[in-house]
Amino acid sequence: MKGRILVVDDEANIRSALAKLLSKFGHSVESAGTAQEALQLLQPGRYRVVLTDLRMPGADGLSLLRQIKAADRSIEVIVMTAYGTVDTAVEAMREGAYDYIEKPVNQERLPILIDRVLEKQALADDNSRLRETVKIQDEFGGLIGKTEKMAGIYQFIEMVAPTGATVLIQGESGVGKELIARAIHQRSPRCQGPLISLNCGAIPESLLESELFGFEKGAFTGADTARQGKIEMSDKGTLFLDEVGEMDAKTQIELLRVIETRELRRLGGSRLISVDLRVVAATNKKLSDEVAAGRFREDLFYRLNVVPIFVPPLRERREDVPLLAERFLQEFAARYQKPRKRLSREVGELLMGLPWPGNVRELRNLMERLTVTVSDAIVGMEDLPEEYRPATPSQHMMEIPIGQPLEEVEEMIIRKTLNEVTSHREKAARILGISPRALHYKLRRYGIVEDDTPPPAA
Repeated sequence: MKGRILVVDDEANIRSALAKLLSKFGHSVESAGTAQEALQLLQPGRYRVVLTDLRMPGADGLSLLRQIKAADRSIEVIVMTAYGTVDTAVEAMREGAYDYIEKPVNQERLPILIDRVLEKQALADDNSRLRETVKIQDEFGGLIGKTEKMAGIYQFIEMVAPTGATVLIQGESGVGKELIARAIHQRSPRCQGPLISLNCGAIPESLLESELFGFEKGAFTGADTARQGKIEMSDKGTLFLDEVGEMDAKTQIELLRVIETRELRRLGGSRLISVDLRVVAATNKKLSDEVAAGRFREDLFYRLNVVPIFVPPLRERREDVPLLAERFLQEFAARYQKPRKRLSREVGELLMGLPWPGNVRELRNLMERLTVTVSDAIVGMEDLPEEYRPATPSQHMMEIPIGQPLEEVEEMIIRKTLNEVTSHREKAARILGISPRALHYKLRRYGIVEDDTPPPAA
């Protein structure tokens, strides 16, 4: 895991050595010679970690720590202390420092310490986003998204929900049209009444009319008792008609009459039944084209299209993909009683760039699959189903000069692999095709871990 790090030390040779070491692990490093200079460089979101000496001319590291924490508590501070000043380092930890490291700095321990800090921050970021997502989800009936387009939909829901006007929700399959219908109902004066849903495309044409309007006893063979239809069940509430573009012509006429008169007759009945309901319809078709083609009644279209809402496909709100993924991973971890997974940064970036033809529904299904099939806490690229992996592995390739010693090549590959899997050794060993124990000995051989680190069990 890579991060932006500020190194603060009054000795230029130490700043240079530490910057070189941390850059070797892919971090972006800047440096400052004094606490004052460091504070001038600090800007919101600029650095993830500050690595500072405790003893410096002028303001010391402890003073710098206090000022950093007062300005932005999300920045983690690691203090460097010389032999004999450990008590001051402990005081720094009480003031909010993440940890301390003694000088001369152990070049094997420091990168591991930085990785732990960045991992902690990534988890805190995930939790913060998740809290914001849950807040939005609670307010808008399960809808998730913070993009400008979704913000526009939330505002539209707030505006139309109290009015009682008929709403037509348009968008591709899987974008969450039913969730919008639910949010409209929950924020309307009818929220204490029922929300009745019917998928017009899932009901055979021969049964759709009876599903909508109900029937009297003896209306047809098998009608042994009278039954309410979905429209009648929606009285004092909301009727949600999904895939309304699939409705046959005869049922369209009957539905139009109900919308205009607020009355219906059950199949086989003569009594007019009054209904008080709001109609929210949804379609993945362009109904104006269906009208032009003669497959949908123009008068019904205008009755339904009083307030149109268009829901963008997931590929047009890519920034929402991580929010959605985190929420679904949490949901399925709870459902299957498994630890909640996290997506590696590479996987998160990949998912944001995918076309998602199945939209939110497809992403949700993938997160359910990963929850069930991945054993590690972090989902890596190799954990994704084949159809979601990159077509070419160019971003994982390395340039190796001809004639470079084999041991140096092996060390480069091991470091690169560890970096890709955020130092997860078992995962790195699996990718490299060696046992965790063999990887451990190679890590010691190349000085990537300390000699006293115990090897994994054979």
